[in-house]
Amino acid sequence: MFYVYVLQSERDAGLYIGYTNNLKHRLRQHNSGESKATSSRCPLRLIYYEAYTIREDAQGRERFLKSGAGRKFLKRQLKHYFAAHRCCVTA
Repeated sequence: MFYVYVLQSERDAGLYIGYTNNLKHRLRQHNSGESKATSSRCPLRLIYYEAYTIREDAQGRERFLKSGAGRKFLKRQLKHYFAAHRCCVTA
């Protein structure tokens, strides 16, 4: 399986979107500072993920979620999460 995931920084509330074939391992890498893209934003919380059987489908979804329309989708999809955690995400 391939996973597209969204992490939220507990430090600055910013989001990070990525994909992997081993979600638990990748989350550990992010939180241990092994990923340059997120090392200064730890700790990170997994707030959303989707599973795909084909790598290219996961990569396409990751690209979409990183786009303006994708970020708007996430803002709508996770509106209750963001309301409960009193954070904002700019679309």
